[in-house]
Amino acid sequence: ENVTRQICDYATAQGLNIIVSFGDLAPDILEQKNLTWRLTFVNEAKATYGDQFLGVYYYDERGGIWIDQAAGWYMPPNVDYDATAERFEDGFLSDGGTVALKSAGIPIFCSDYTLYWFDYKSGYDVMLAEAGWNQTLAQDIALVRGAANFQHKDWGVIVTWKYTQPPYIAGGDEIYRQMRDAYAAGAKYLTVFDFPYNGTNPYGVMEQEHFDAMQQLWNDIQNGRIERAPQADAVLVLPQNYGWGMRHPDDKIWGFWGADDKSPIIWNNLQTLLNRYGYSLDIAYIDPAYPVPDGYKTVHYWNQTDI
Repeated sequence: ENVTRQICDYATAQGLNIIVSFGDLAPDILEQKNLTWRLTFVNEAKATYGDQFLGVYYYDERGGIWIDQAAGWYMPPNVDYDATAERFEDGFLSDGGTVALKSAGIPIFCSDYTLYWFDYKSGYDVMLAEAGWNQTLAQDIALVRGAANFQHKDWGVIVTWKYTQPPYIAGGDEIYRQMRDAYAAGAKYLTVFDFPYNGTNPYGVMEQEHFDAMQQLWNDIQNGRIERAPQADAVLVLPQNYGWGMRHPDDKIWGFWGADDKSPIIWNNLQTLLNRYGYSLDIAYIDPAYPVPDGYKTVHYWNQTDI
């Protein structure tokens, strides 16, 4: 508690905004772990730090964990895509920590690498798409920006590891390009995941080239050298509650099922549209609660044959 308060006091005194990360905020769990100070801190943070307190980063990668680990979990009988989507969303909405944060009006942040649409529906206010792991940044931005646009949320990008061993993250030039492209595409938040500590380097895995890249980006933004186009030209609309990982043609659906007969159609159409539109493509889902908003020049549906 003392360390958290010291860091937040120092950061805000230097004019920075803060987002505080917690893994647990459910009152019953905090009571068991003797961590009830977390809820006290959160409830007081808005009064203490004012507008400099942006919100709480709560849990991590819910969509990715579900896709990659659900196969080992218990699946109730007679479950389909719709029921699984409801289970995913309600599980977080009913979490004691989520309820507490929502009741206090505190924005909830998280990062992920898939299922952003359902992360938002489960209660998150801001999702950060993870740039790294050699995935296609244009696709990740299409997924997170499309979900945010349809559901009226904010989004951003977090630069994560490119390697599983030192140097972990990409070089400064590549990180600059990732952040620049994300900002140009409309990202409200740009962050760098700086962990674990690398030997004697006091700045984690970040070297001078990475700080230089961040400084260059800031200067370019302040001087108007990056053209910004937050609205995509086109959107690809997927089937309702189709929780497909979409990282490769054989990726899992909701972690329990393999690719189905829709997967190759969606994959081929997705590649065509990414090649055509690049960072000007969004991806969303059929959902009666979220009709296609105005502003798109072209709307493509997953099963169109004339894409």
